[in-house]
Amino acid sequence: MHELKLSLHTNSFCMFQAFIVSSVLLLLGILILGFRIFFIKGGTFPNIHIGGNKALKEKGVECATSQDRDAQKKSKTQSATQMVDNMINNF
Repeated sequence: MHELKLSLHTNSFCMFQAFIVSSVLLLLGILILGFRIFFIKGGTFPNIHIGGNKALKEKGVECATSQDRDAQKKSKTQSATQMVDNMINNF
């Protein structure tokens, strides 16, 4: 019976150590990923959106979500006949 208590105590201690180590690693990862936010005055996350990339803008590549939004706005102002004509002409 004494060995069982010792075994349970050892297992819970190992679990506690694993929890502490994983918590420290998680905190370290958050600090590294958020370095620009936490430690640089006026820091922001980098803009990784397609619309923020100058090289892609020069090539005419745009975000699919933005293109869809623009198409939705355009379709609201067009009549059904104009939309069909545009589709036929673009095909």
